[in-house]
Amino acid sequence: MPNWDDMRIFLAVARGESLSRAGRVLRMDPATVGRRIARLEESLGAALFAKSPQGYILTEAGAELLDPAETAESALATGVGAVTGMGAGLAGTIRIGAPDGAANFLLPQVCARIHEANPDLEIQILALPRVVNLSKREADMALTVSPPQTGRLTVQKVADYHLHLAAPEGSGITRLSDLKTRPVVGYIPDMIFDKELDYLSELGVTRVQLASNSLSVQLMLMRAKGGVGIVHDFALPFAPELRLILTGEIALTRAFYLVRHASDRGSERLTRFAEALSQGLRAEISRLEAQASDR
Repeated sequence: MPNWDDMRIFLAVARGESLSRAGRVLRMDPATVGRRIARLEESLGAALFAKSPQGYILTEAGAELLDPAETAESALATGVGAVTGMGAGLAGTIRIGAPDGAANFLLPQVCARIHEANPDLEIQILALPRVVNLSKREADMALTVSPPQTGRLTVQKVADYHLHLAAPEGSGITRLSDLKTRPVVGYIPDMIFDKELDYLSELGVTRVQLASNSLSVQLMLMRAKGGVGIVHDFALPFAPELRLILTGEIALTRAFYLVRHASDRGSERLTRFAEALSQGLRAEISRLEAQASDR
């Protein structure tokens, strides 16, 4: 009979679709992950995964096991919460503001999982191409790419994330000098609302031929073979046409910060949500960046 550790490994492979990605999440050697999956399949008398060019894909038997495994995972988390005094589900409405990169590529997955564990909770994601004004109560909390220096706010660093140059597959870019012959995709210069987003200036790029104030639009421009640009590693899995380029020459690191009203510090409900959100973001960034590193 499988134990919970078996299910934990099964879920990591099912979600990462790769032994190496699962190994990063589990902090295990991929070969060990493979042996554990083989042992689990032998104990169940059924193949759970089929190896394909896309990675490890669930078989029919694996798909049947996925939902019960995730239910067990949720139940275990609820049990741990009950023991630690955090067992009651969250309810009401919580609005979180975020730049569109996080709002499009990270928060939907993370918030969906939080809602699944707290069905009475209503989560609103406010995506804005500017800093969310917490003083005017535009949101209960906000993700930012640099910590605010003014206002009665509490700030916690959530996680680092990474960015690289990317271009459509087959771009032929092999040297930095090749960038001069390609159109550059990036932010509209006079609409960059945070210095941490001014990536291209760091590279000495002074002209952006295809620009938008939205990261999602920039990604679509690049997918349409419009040029080369800086891409968040966590967004790359959503753009299969793009490939990382010149990773040895250009690599940027930024961070997300979770900002709240100082007066909300005593709110257990918001604190619990903030903890779940931070943990979920760290896990999702790690998962997506692992996928990008395999490209």
